[in-house]
Amino acid sequence: MADWARAQSPGAVEEILDRENKRMTDSLASKVTRLKSDSDFTSMTGLLTGSVKRFSTMARSGRDNRKLLCGMAMGLIVAFFILSYFLSRART
Repeated sequence: MADWARAQSPGAVEEILDRENKRMTDSLASKVTRLKSDSDFTSMTGLLTGSVKRFSTMARSGRDNRKLLCGMAMGLIVAFFILSYFLSRART
């Protein structure tokens, strides 16, 4: 038999219902948090998949695009090192 059916006073019934309500609210909040993180992961996976497909298409195309791709890669590497240099200087 449920706890609320065994309660003797109206105050006890309200307390039991409040506890059950809080438990269910916490359970729902954890499920919502889990769904949000799954949604974020799915959207990030889709973004990365699209980027990899575009990169692969660009790499497979003609010689001009290969030069552009090589230039972009070198530029990104240089930008990464410059950014890491400035960040390390900012910490000290």
